[in-house]
Amino acid sequence: MRTLRNLFAVRDRRLPAPVAPGAPVAEVRGLRVRLGGRQVLDSIELTVHAGEVLALVGPNGAGKSTLLAALAADLPAGSGAVRIDGRPVTDWSAPELSLRRAVLPQSAVLSFPFPVEDVVRMGRAPWAGTEREDEDDPAVRAAMAATEVTGFAARPFSALSGGERARVALARVLAQRAPLLLLDEPTAALDLRHQELVLRICREQAAAGDAVVVVLHDLGLAAAYADRAAVLHDGRIAVAGPPAEVFTSALLGEVYRQPVEVFPHPRTGVPLVIPDRTP
Repeated sequence: MRTLRNLFAVRDRRLPAPVAPGAPVAEVRGLRVRLGGRQVLDSIELTVHAGEVLALVGPNGAGKSTLLAALAADLPAGSGAVRIDGRPVTDWSAPELSLRRAVLPQSAVLSFPFPVEDVVRMGRAPWAGTEREDEDDPAVRAAMAATEVTGFAARPFSALSGGERARVALARVLAQRAPLLLLDEPTAALDLRHQELVLRICREQAAAGDAVVVVLHDLGLAAAYADRAAVLHDGRIAVAGPPAEVFTSALLGEVYRQPVEVFPHPRTGVPLVIPDRTP
């Protein structure tokens, strides 16, 4: 843990300034990415705003995780530009970038049996040596409480179930307290209760002023919790907007190559998306 903290212990870093609600936190312009000789993303245009939950949805292979990785600067753009906090992601040093965006990958793997609390505390490494280092303990406690992992703080990460690991990994991201959260399928390993918990956390982070980008396969969760959804299809954004406007039977049926029905929930009005199983 000391080695990890020393990696980030650079005192001349520029700390992120508060962002006004609705202001751009990240921008993608003309983004193209090729992987293995295939055009995975093509001509992507997207802006992520402070105070919103943006869901990336679409079928397998549409480019959702690739777009998230490009936003995180974990994957270089073939062409086009990705900006975070007003600057190209390539202009930020790794420590400065870690102050501005926190990333939850699809799977959390650790080679050593670190206790859960230490794993969550790793999220505080970017703040080492800064004026906000004193927030480490309360940030870790709050993140663990929010994700309901406090009860097994001393257990080794390697001894946890898949769903428990997913929640600990999310706690690490929350403890980082970056203004941009990039979450790749955070509900994939979770039961119904904890799926709802994770999306409520996303909403709470957005309400506190953060920008949250989340890759989801569950269109019902996206409709219920996202302010906007970007529907990816064959490496492009087919449409982006409020789920109530963009989740239509015609569009989703074409994108997923599966007839679907979309109708409002009788009590909340939130769009419900189910397969059309008409014989």
